[in-house]
Amino acid sequence: MGVPKRKVSKARQGERRAHLAISAPPLVECEHCHELKRAHHVCPTCGWYAGREAVVIEPVSPVEGQR
Repeated sequence: MGVPKRKVSKARQGERRAHLAISAPPLVECEHCHELKRAHHVCPTCGWYAGREAVVIEPVSPVEGQR
């Protein structure tokens, strides 16, 4: 069983994990409303996916009494 002889420094640990950074998901243009959306997901703006309306999106109206 391998046991480290010395503590691994934070710099070496960071070098090893350099490729683990989180990146933004790739975005594509919606065919229906031309807004940006995630690939292979329903458009959050219009609710269309694969050439048909998959989800009914209701318009949001401002609530009275709130700023």
